[in-house]
Amino acid sequence: MAFVNRPGVADAGYPLTTHDIVEDIQKAHPGHPQMKSILRIADTVGVTRRRFTQPLEVVARTEDFETRNTRAFADVSRLAEHAARNALREAGLEPLGVATLITLHATGLAIPGLDAYLVNALGLSPTVRRVPMTQLACAGGAHALALAAELVRPGRPVLVVGAEALSSVYQHVDSSLPAMIYKLLFGDGAAATVVSSEPLLQPGLFIEDTWTYLHRDAASDSLDYYKLRADSTGYHFDSTRAAVRAVSQVVPQMPWVQEAGWSPELGIIHPGSSKILDLVIEAGGCSERALRHSRAVLAQDGNCGGPTVLRILARAHEDPPAHDSTGLLFGVGPGFSASACKTRWLRTKAT
Repeated sequence: MAFVNRPGVADAGYPLTTHDIVEDIQKAHPGHPQMKSILRIADTVGVTRRRFTQPLEVVARTEDFETRNTRAFADVSRLAEHAARNALREAGLEPLGVATLITLHATGLAIPGLDAYLVNALGLSPTVRRVPMTQLACAGGAHALALAAELVRPGRPVLVVGAEALSSVYQHVDSSLPAMIYKLLFGDGAAATVVSSEPLLQPGLFIEDTWTYLHRDAASDSLDYYKLRADSTGYHFDSTRAAVRAVSQVVPQMPWVQEAGWSPELGIIHPGSSKILDLVIEAGGCSERALRHSRAVLAQDGNCGGPTVLRILARAHEDPPAHDSTGLLFGVGPGFSASACKTRWLRTKAT
């Protein structure tokens, strides 16, 4: 169906450890009634470090919406441009050769948006087809690749670019336990890739089939599972316990999971948390070994939102599976939405 070139990655400039985050939480919320739970979660969340686009003292201060949002869009744009240039270089593609541009981000509201910025910054054709996506959040990377596989045509490659400044939802005005968990989980970063219908000249991923799904729950409103909320101080990310449980209900709906003998060797699974990865295994999505790159990216980068699946794919290039290995690329996000690709790893040029 479509070939996915080696992604280009862009890292934010300020590395932080989970210990740094814990210290900041303790300083800002002394005597928090759930501090023991926060410390326990910090030890089990699966993240040891991450990067922010700004120093922690800037990220943690309380500001007005305009200030925070303007900075977030500037950071997202800068990271996205860097990742896109790296992706074009990996694919050996000139900017004017891009036929379709898909952009994904949930932080940094701006009109005109990231798509228009990248057309000008990268020197893409003014006739390039643009597909801006700003509301899929953590599902964005998987959804964009699935869409790219449907849109790509011979000689008309698709450039997929995702970036997030999730540090913009780091708010000390939020003291709930879920807010503390997201402080411990989120990181900033970007990634991009070129999707083509032509065989790759390097090892890479081949998308065989795609799947998208919008979950409905009779017991509760799934639209409330994950939410990005804005007020006078900026962005806030909210979620419910049902969001995690829904993963167990959604994974079995994928058509390939129901196939006899389904056991992908490569799992490029969006690491919303270590618990979500555990549930994907329990629901039959893939094995623990298949998730080694997903867990490594979670540990080293945190949850960077939609671009994270591309960052996992980039890591897979450093330690690739065997030729012709089957794989699953999967992400979930607000809505409660899910997107996935059935994949195969090609170590040599396809014919």
